[in-house]
Amino acid sequence: MPLWRSLTPLGHPSRISPGVAGTVSVGCLRPGGRSTRVFTENDIPRMDGKVVVVTGANSGIGFEASRMLAGRGAHVVMSCRDEGRMGAALTSLRAMVPDAKVEGLVLDLASLGSIERASNELANSHPHIDVLVNNAGVMAVPERTTVDGFELQFGTNHLGHFAFTGRILPLLDHVNGGRVVTVSSLLHRQGRIDFGAIPRPGKYDQGRQYSMSKLANLLFTYELERRFRKSSSTAIAIGCHPGYSSTNLQHVGPKMRGSPLQALVMRAMNALVAQPAAVGALATVMAATGDVRGGDYVGGTRMNQLRGLPELLRSSPASYDHETAERLWGVSETLTGVTYPFPS
Repeated sequence: MPLWRSLTPLGHPSRISPGVAGTVSVGCLRPGGRSTRVFTENDIPRMDGKVVVVTGANSGIGFEASRMLAGRGAHVVMSCRDEGRMGAALTSLRAMVPDAKVEGLVLDLASLGSIERASNELANSHPHIDVLVNNAGVMAVPERTTVDGFELQFGTNHLGHFAFTGRILPLLDHVNGGRVVTVSSLLHRQGRIDFGAIPRPGKYDQGRQYSMSKLANLLFTYELERRFRKSSSTAIAIGCHPGYSSTNLQHVGPKMRGSPLQALVMRAMNALVAQPAAVGALATVMAATGDVRGGDYVGGTRMNQLRGLPELLRSSPASYDHETAERLWGVSETLTGVTYPFPS
């Protein structure tokens, strides 16, 4: 029996039911017979012959997840918007995992043109992929727009991944239970979808835009799962969060704003509170390889979910709002020009 089918029973592959507009429709968090213990690096199965695409793989959570997956035999396509940083990441990973099967893919999620080019390149080099990890993101940056005029955080974190996932969906293994893993954040709990602020807000608030983008990640995940279940696909969609992990994500905003004080505060917070990126990345790897079902959400549970090894969790009530998810999906299709080709 293939690995993915054993992990995704076809009789009950999902926790998200089709639902009714405006309602939350979610199964039990821990059905009888399933382990509730945390996930560690020792739990990662062999991934020989599996192709995994990771966005934002040059550092932090993306790099650590790529390292773990390559260490278990997966062929990992590490994407990054900067070719130089991508090359450095590939060199570092190969030094850590000498027999790693890895390659780079230039992908800028803030550009629909780059997304289309990267998708075509991926399709030309790989007839199918087994796992897509939507990991890349920007956080708390000054007011900026993407190449296509979208607010940078929402445009990159949600719209960019929406477009990339849709374009490479035909490559995903729809027979043996491929997976789409999307990395959200604890801050999704503070988010709300303001459709008046899409694609750009009238008044910019960096924290509000980031939280909205991270809530959008989960609304997208659960709506994608519903649509998988309505089609003939056995693929599943899973969400996760890395807790408060020490990565470059927290430093980009202060650097772009030229704020030494904020940079100092972030360094202090990382030293006092943050867990290593390798621990935060375990949630991503659990979602990509572990005993999960469609619509699951995984992450650490210690210190109000800031730290800890991952296990099954519930995301915020707002993240399960079917009506909002459907509306966001339609808006995302219109803005990106990408329509999802689900198998019939």
